[in-house]
Amino acid sequence: MQTKPKYIIVFLVITFITSLTSNASLYAQDDKFVVVLDAGHGGKDPGRPTKNGYKEKHIALKVVLEIGKQLEKNPDFKVIYTRKTDVFLELRERSAIANKADADLFISVHCNAHHTQAYGTETYVLGAKNSERNMAVAKAENEVIFLEDNYEENYAGFDPSSPESGIALDVEQEFYVEQSVILARKVEDNFGGKLKRKSRGIKQLSLWVLHNTYMPSVLIETGFITNKNEGAYLNSKTGQTKIATAIKDAIIDYKEELDQNVGNHIRVEGTETTTEEENEPKIYENITFKVQIAASFKELEAKSYNFKGLRDISRQKEGNIYKYFSGKTSDYNKIEELQSVAKSNGYSDAFIVAFKGNEKTDLAEVLKSQPKLKSTSN
Repeated sequence: MQTKPKYIIVFLVITFITSLTSNASLYAQDDKFVVVLDAGHGGKDPGRPTKNGYKEKHIALKVVLEIGKQLEKNPDFKVIYTRKTDVFLELRERSAIANKADADLFISVHCNAHHTQAYGTETYVLGAKNSERNMAVAKAENEVIFLEDNYEENYAGFDPSSPESGIALDVEQEFYVEQSVILARKVEDNFGGKLKRKSRGIKQLSLWVLHNTYMPSVLIETGFITNKNEGAYLNSKTGQTKIATAIKDAIIDYKEELDQNVGNHIRVEGTETTTEEENEPKIYENITFKVQIAASFKELEAKSYNFKGLRDISRQKEGNIYKYFSGKTSDYNKIEELQSVAKSNGYSDAFIVAFKGNEKTDLAEVLKSQPKLKSTSN
């Protein structure tokens, strides 16, 4: 008589395990690259005033919807919109949407304006200070704050009209600046290369819409709606589709480049090499591997206490950016272990870089060569 209850218990256990397996499979399938698309302005905030009747809020929304439409065809991506209709959103709400989604990228789309017939594209990343040349753009994009209720309380006395008013950046935010610059460069290269438009380059601004996002973030000025020819282009279906396609291609290129340096998978000429649990040293002679954990405009002391206790910290300056690394070894298996340690300590975007002497070299090219096995040298 006790056999039946035993069968019932076994059945329930198997059912429970099966449900766990199914849920794990479901979560794995939902592991997508999340992109938050932000159409600038909206509702009572039309954006830059023009004499030709074009409205920035409408153009930005149409471009964003087209980017999303194209990206959503790719199963690797999940698209989230800050707005899909003509509604007003506070700047803080836009970044909150991205943070809540734990997004991989935040992209804000706008149009530029000027009293002259200036033209061309610009892509902005977050910066602590505004140059005199860029102050007008920062002022125009930040002044939407005045349309918000309780803006004095919400923005801690920040005055968008004041050149002296800057945004203090957390070190954690600055870690994303380098990745933001990589995406910005791809966007501007596509505008200038594929579309043959004038690129005015990548610039830094203290923009509140980017300030509270904790992921790589850019603000794209797709062109000047105040320019007679460019304004017509921006307002056209053809122009909007081409602009959206250029941005979408940049996003995909960015993800593909990121994939080559994330986790334990390195792509080499169409093949994928996966590092299993191999304790035997894998030495690449004359090569030094490091784990890049951060990039910042601030010069921090290369000490463990500044980087969550990680050891063997080094620093290198490239242009205006300081890059910070953990570890130093010629053993690729060892550097993968150090990358895992960095990720477990909160540096989720940590990736491996290779140096030959003092010069950075292509990691994929290094891994094409044969390592020296069964060696304990370092």
